[in-house]
Amino acid sequence: MSKLVECVPNFSEGRDPQVLAKILGEIESVEGAQLLDQEMDKDHNRAVVTVVGEPEPVKEAVFKAIAKAAELIDMEKHKGEHPRMGATDVCPFIPISGITMEECVQLAKELGERVGNELEIPVYLYEEAATRPERENLADVRRGEYEGIRDSIATDPKRKPDFGPSKTHPRAGAIAIGARQFLIAFNVYLDTQNLKIAKDIANAIRHAQGGYRYVKAMGFEIKERRQVQISMNLVNYTKTPIFRVFETIKSEANRYGVPIVGSEVVGLTPLRAITKTADFYLQLENFKMNQVLEYKLKSRKVAAKEGTKGFLELVAGKSATPGGGSVSALAGALAGALGSMVCRLTIGKKKYADVEKELAEVLNKTEALKSELAFLIEEDAQAFDQVMMAAKMPKFTDFEKKQRDAKIQEATIQATSIPLEVMEKAVTVLEHLPVIAEKGNVNSISDVGVANLMGVSAVKGAYMNVKINLPGIDDENRRKEFIESADSLLKKAETLFEKTDNIVKEKLG
Repeated sequence: MSKLVECVPNFSEGRDPQVLAKILGEIESVEGAQLLDQEMDKDHNRAVVTVVGEPEPVKEAVFKAIAKAAELIDMEKHKGEHPRMGATDVCPFIPISGITMEECVQLAKELGERVGNELEIPVYLYEEAATRPERENLADVRRGEYEGIRDSIATDPKRKPDFGPSKTHPRAGAIAIGARQFLIAFNVYLDTQNLKIAKDIANAIRHAQGGYRYVKAMGFEIKERRQVQISMNLVNYTKTPIFRVFETIKSEANRYGVPIVGSEVVGLTPLRAITKTADFYLQLENFKMNQVLEYKLKSRKVAAKEGTKGFLELVAGKSATPGGGSVSALAGALAGALGSMVCRLTIGKKKYADVEKELAEVLNKTEALKSELAFLIEEDAQAFDQVMMAAKMPKFTDFEKKQRDAKIQEATIQATSIPLEVMEKAVTVLEHLPVIAEKGNVNSISDVGVANLMGVSAVKGAYMNVKINLPGIDDENRRKEFIESADSLLKKAETLFEKTDNIVKEKLG
């Protein structure tokens, strides 16, 4: 699978489309870098741009855009509601697929060094790329904004940039370049011009003031709308979802007797963030991502494009995911796919007319199981990633330790539930194979045999993934439930395997 990285440079220009067009032209001139999205905001006087592609083309495209912005934007004249420090204010790299956070950090450093040396713009590395703890938070890096940095960079040792001169560029100011996880820029508008209300609510939800761990928020006056806005960065939407933040703002606004007028997402957002919100408000039961039509179509399209080679490269990579759990789910999906194939090679042939109806019913079931197991390939990887993310949560205070432990337990239970579900569905595939072996096209009997091997491998592989997670679950009753279910499924799978294997061996002679 090719490496895919996203970069979201923010330019301090939200009022002149011609200036932005020239900057975007630099991005579009680089082959392999795809301009996905652009947003301009007059009040903030800011543009948010999204670029996606392989690492080197994206890095080159963004460098050219930063250079062009330095020519066209004069920070001495810039005014806007949003905090800013440079013509290109921030430039984060985000891993999408086939690329690690460590590689994104390296991209940030390489770009930062080039910007500092060639464009003579001071560069501060932030978030995952930060060279010191006090520069991890963008708000700390940007404190004082352009004017504050301009006036202190030469004399304050704490302002010394990671790359470039210890003086701001005469037009472009300074820039923060970094690497981070996916961030959702989310704004909520209130039907009031009282800026204090917006700031008070922003303080209530932002992490720095004791609010949500993964929320950065500020209150702004939007003069054009004659309203105020709570502008947020949701830095981990899986742990602090959009709907939770929105409901808290609504509750706080009610205290002031102020209604919410609307909200907006700036730039791109993951489909999963939106479906989680829909799930919450509609109170959907047992809703899964594979019920989303576009998700299903995309999964098929991506799978067809990337093929087996891409998946093998991911499994062979440095990341722990996708690992044995995903491979087990794939084995189960392959078992279902082979079962479907044999059914199709049987249906419609005169020789097998008497079993056509029965195998057509079996086909419908193996097709469904194939799709469900294919979906669990990704779900297993994501479940393990959630355990790793929970383990990285802060644990400095007793409250943080308690939160971290709770999240680890929640994530570990989910990471155990997924392979158990793989076992259940793979066993169901194995239940259909004896009928296919007995009544299916005899010329495809070896394919049934391979399906049988894949099915039992899926069960045994998933069983190991259930067991390895059990020590991490504190609830003894839950551990007991998991292992009893897994042991039962494993025993059933072995019995079914022997049944189909005997039929296959007999027909092969």
